Amino acid sequence: MICNCYKDALKRPLLLMVVMYSFSGSGWADKHRTIEDFYGEFVGHASTANYSGERDRDMSISIRPAKQEGHFIIKWSTVVHKADGRSKRKVYQIRFASTDRHQIYSSAMKTNVFGGMEAMNPLKGDPFVWARIKGETLTVHALIITEDGDYEMQTYDRTLNKKGLWVDFSRRDRHDNIRKISTQLVKVSD
Repeated sequence: MICNCYKDALKRPLLLMVVMYSFSGSGWADKHRTIEDFYGEFVGHASTANYSGERDRDMSISIRPAKQEGHFIIKWSTVVHKADGRSKRKVYQIRFASTDRHQIYSSAMKTNVFGGMEAMNPLKGDPFVWARIKGETLTVHALIITEDGDYEMQTYDRTLNKKGLWVDFSRRDRHDNIRKISTQLVKVSD
């Protein structure tokens, strides 16, 4: 049985196309994004409060193509403002390379003996980092093996929206100790 709204839609071709499109599962959020869609410079601010006295964070992210085809670079910085007036700045930059798996990218953070770029070794205390694109979100995962052999997982979700990027950061360990920070970053240049 077809409800009256759909019967009316059948009488109007444009309305019929809209109704069919809405049920097709297609739409802006389902668009297959490429890394080029994420290129640009983004800035923002997050307010946090935790046991270490952190209060505010200024953040910036740059996502750019690298010179080598199939590679891109994500550079991000965070300035943490403490309650006592001190500030601490951290800057990270990671090159990623395409893989044989669709929309999954390996980190290419060091040069091997043949001049190629490769991932770092997490058993030597380096993070193991990879990225993926799913829907509107570019996710970077970083697995860190701690000094005592435990692990920490950091996840950076960067989701495209009309203002720029919505950023969700989480850090968790095997005991499910979780830290989360979310904020909107505004695109300031392409």
